[in-house]
Amino acid sequence: MADRRFKNVSWNLPVDGRGAIATWDAVKLAVLMDIRDELQKLNRVFNCGNFLNVPNVLREISRNTAKPRRKRRKEV
Repeated sequence: MADRRFKNVSWNLPVDGRGAIATWDAVKLAVLMDIRDELQKLNRVFNCGNFLNVPNVLREISRNTAKPRRKRRKEV
């Protein structure tokens, strides 16, 4: 099936004789298709191994940069 989504297109919506948009359904559809494409891009980024490993890297950096605990003196 051919891709009929026309992604990233400057939408030329049909207008009536007064210059107003003929149907709001065309506007809704155009916006939903653009949102869908952006969500697909975000989903690809969020499923990337580097992105998913960020919390582990931050924990490791925190552990490696933490100040060492002071040793207690032995009381005599």
